Amino acid sequence: MSDSHRALANYNVIFTFLISVAVGNIFLFAIEYLSGAVWSTVMRRVNEIFINFIPMVFVVGLVILFNTHSIFHWSHEEAVKSDKLLQWKSPYLNQTFFTIRYFVYFLLWIAFGFFMTRNSLKQDENKDQTLTYKNSKLSAFFLPVFAITLTFFSIDFLMSTEPHWFSTIFGVYYFSGTVLAALSVVTIAVIFLYEKGYFGNILKRDHFYNLGALLFAFVNFWAYIAFSQFLLIWYANLPEETFWMIHRWQKGWEIFSFILIFGHFLITYFSLLSQQAKSNLKRLKFMAIWILVMHYVDLFWLVMPSLYKEVVFGWIEISFIILAVGILLVLFIWRYNKIKNIVPAGDPKLKRSLEFHL
Repeated sequence: MSDSHRALANYNVIFTFLISVAVGNIFLFAIEYLSGAVWSTVMRRVNEIFINFIPMVFVVGLVILFNTHSIFHWSHEEAVKSDKLLQWKSPYLNQTFFTIRYFVYFLLWIAFGFFMTRNSLKQDENKDQTLTYKNSKLSAFFLPVFAITLTFFSIDFLMSTEPHWFSTIFGVYYFSGTVLAALSVVTIAVIFLYEKGYFGNILKRDHFYNLGALLFAFVNFWAYIAFSQFLLIWYANLPEETFWMIHRWQKGWEIFSFILIFGHFLITYFSLLSQQAKSNLKRLKFMAIWILVMHYVDLFWLVMPSLYKEVVFGWIEISFIILAVGILLVLFIWRYNKIKNIVPAGDPKLKRSLEFHL
């Protein structure tokens, strides 16, 4: 494949990475309202900053939409005509339905993100407590929408890069990485703003401990889902499933498989295992950055072996990593400069959030 095809494959990796950051934060936002959690209320505005990335990520994804032929084998009519399995999957995997789904995903994510953050910001001005109730109802509607759209999104943009493969657990696997990425960017942003004095002294050790505990919990959840997927494929031993896993254990791709086992799980697990580590700001910030790097490796491992028989990693990949970091920083600074209060001043839970202790 040419450098342009390789560039588009890398573009798809960072696009799905940005989706994890933006859409994952709506999930964290909704969970706070539905669970009635108070500890995270004080830092919820950071979630809202990342939620506002979604319209820009929609624009980023249009490049993939207009270049499906370079990434997705199922988009080639001549390939479908000569492949019975692709013909069977063609009612779902076709250009028209793929485009419709793309717009539906973003329409729902942008709409929920807009109304939920608008209610939160409006509450700063009018102190209307019914807005909390409205956001709780929106969150209840959003969660099943999130589960369905994120699952189909992961099938479309990640799993369908190898359209002959089958997996019934793939959506949950991407969900676990998405929540980890969203938690990681929130952790980095909150610690950075706290260290720069933007939060003053209102955040306490217990707030950071909860962020660390959630990161630790979802690292375990990611590993559990990853191992479950591997175990199911190994136990069933079906050719239409095993080839995908075998390919990731040969011709250099096994390096990325080992990085995920040791880097994504074991190193992260033992680094966040102790109680002290979960509230140590330096450790927490480093591990949040580490988890983001591992999420990128995970997405790269999902996409690239489907398109390249032998391992590829060079200046093209590094350029797109720098691009992803640049997009995140520019969007964060832009959205941060637009907010008036770093804390949701009108939220009735704010007082309990400030007084929160374990």
